[in-house]
Amino acid sequence: MKRLLLAACLVACSLACSAAPADPLADANALFASKAYPQALAAYTKLANAGNVEAQQQLGQMYWYGEAGAVDEAKAEAWFRKAAAKGNAVAIASLEVMKQRTTRRAEIAHWVEHYQGEDLKTGQFDCKAPRIPAISKQSEEIARVSAAVTKWQDCYNGYVSHLNAASPLTKRIPADIAKLMNLAETTRANERLALVQENLAEEARVGAKLILADLAAWRSATEAYVKEHNAIVAASPSVKLYDFDRPIGAAPRPGAQ
Repeated sequence: MKRLLLAACLVACSLACSAAPADPLADANALFASKAYPQALAAYTKLANAGNVEAQQQLGQMYWYGEAGAVDEAKAEAWFRKAAAKGNAVAIASLEVMKQRTTRRAEIAHWVEHYQGEDLKTGQFDCKAPRIPAISKQSEEIARVSAAVTKWQDCYNGYVSHLNAASPLTKRIPADIAKLMNLAETTRANERLALVQENLAEEARVGAKLILADLAAWRSATEAYVKEHNAIVAASPSVKLYDFDRPIGAAPRPGAQ
């Protein structure tokens, strides 16, 4: 009897489940969540054309982020406007973002196309190369060159630490600009800023190598001169002078023996 009741329940449940209405929007959302974008696009388009507000909003986002195959701001705006007209909050907020993009396009382009890291090399991190002569023969000049090199070295090491701390450079993009970028712009900015950081580091490394080469040549020439000069001074004869004879009976000159 229990088996018959269980079987009857299973049949009833099966009939109830088969009679449950399908949820096309949930199916479309599931396709999107699994990153089946072409299938999700087709499902959302069918629903959006039928007037489904959430599908219209989702279509706008897919065209906005390039998940529909490529970024298409015109289509994104069109679908956002349809959904916003029916009170969709996400679509309304997205249209506001698109409006801000128009007014701040130059700032977006700065980070995507033009930023060179100029702000990282200013002020205390503007490390001027020290003037290093071919040779120094005076102690005052040796002291000046040594002090200039030490000052540059401290600046260079500070710049290296500063650049490392700034990594990744995408942190320098203002938050209110970053939120206005679409997926393609964000990707390009990430790639560009990574290249900018590598170029800044390589520029500093090359400059440092040139300065160290000049320093090594100056030190070698200066030490050789100092060594030769000291040897000449050490080999010079000691000087002893005789006093002139004085007449007999004359008093000795002051200081004379």
